[in-house]
Amino acid sequence: MIRNGHGEAGGAERPGPGGRRAVRVWCDGCYDMVHYGHSNQLRQARAMGDHLIVGVHTDEEIAKHKGPPVFTQEERYKMVQAIKWVDEVVPAAPYVTTLETLDKYSCDFCVHGNDITLTVDGRDTYEEVKQAGRYRECKRTQGVSTTDLVGRMLLVTKAHHSSQEMSSEYREYADSFGKCPGGRNPWTGVSQFLQTSQKIIQFASGKEPQPGETVIYVAGAFDLFHIGHVDFLEKVHGLAERPYVIAGLHFDQEVNHYKGKNYPIMNLHERTLSVLACRYVSEVVIGAPYSVTAELLDHFKVDLVCHGKTEIVPDKDGSDPYEEPKRRGIFCQIDSGNDLTTDLIVQRIIKNRLEYEARNQKKEAKELAFLEAMSQQEARPERESDCDL
Repeated sequence: MIRNGHGEAGGAERPGPGGRRAVRVWCDGCYDMVHYGHSNQLRQARAMGDHLIVGVHTDEEIAKHKGPPVFTQEERYKMVQAIKWVDEVVPAAPYVTTLETLDKYSCDFCVHGNDITLTVDGRDTYEEVKQAGRYRECKRTQGVSTTDLVGRMLLVTKAHHSSQEMSSEYREYADSFGKCPGGRNPWTGVSQFLQTSQKIIQFASGKEPQPGETVIYVAGAFDLFHIGHVDFLEKVHGLAERPYVIAGLHFDQEVNHYKGKNYPIMNLHERTLSVLACRYVSEVVIGAPYSVTAELLDHFKVDLVCHGKTEIVPDKDGSDPYEEPKRRGIFCQIDSGNDLTTDLIVQRIIKNRLEYEARNQKKEAKELAFLEAMSQQEARPERESDCDL
């Protein structure tokens, strides 16, 4: 078990308000390609209690029930561990949630989104805890799914972050990738993410830098926020005894200028929530300038500016974007020890394209069959009562 401590890089469980026993909450899942939808589920679950424990399934279990995961189990454990609302991570959690698991970790109930998760043979993985009354639901985050993100990468299209009309290719994907013969699933598929100020408030810490804290600034795309980013931010966070890490996120057009291809995969609003959910980040600058200017450094009273080992692309005028922090002697290059990039993740997807498409179709078919069975079961008592009349 990996212990975190809510909102911190480490810590012990605290009693509930008023000295009462802490309410312990259980969540579990694959958490493959962790995105702000997963983070929002865990945020809502944490708000239902005092201590959140998250079980993460192994690669073997996911492959058996759903298909090949994009990330390894070790990568997925660490990604979930980095989400600031998570207190503990349980590696190799069973795919089917049982009362035995809840009791083993002294959890009062488990929380899942208002969609369904099925085993390889089409059974609801939460059936036992639902029947025992130890199940709670939270709202699924609209506009994002692993299916959608995989599709964006497979298509190599800019439609997902362009203000222009959706391309015919992406429209065709949106209509077909999340659909299997026989109907459309209400949970799997592509939908549009709509940013609101409320979403940002829910994810933001709202805390200003305090006296004695070291203000550290980092900047980048942070696209498809992944374990490479987490390892980098963890190293940056560890540079000071009391760090206050500010992440500057570049505009979509800026990212596309220096990354090319179809980047960014996630738009600026999506990337903002992904980074805000990380326990190593205190604040996000939405649409930060590409060059780290004197004005930015003075405004945020920055003590240190960090960059990873990735190539520093010159600004449009050919200048070094880190010229000013270097001149002030506050620039530091960090080796996170992880060479994973968004490019490499896309390569993993492309390499296994047919498997991922088959996985989605299979998942869709199981869920639709389950919905049909539920619908028939609900209709049966009505027919029986009609016969009684």
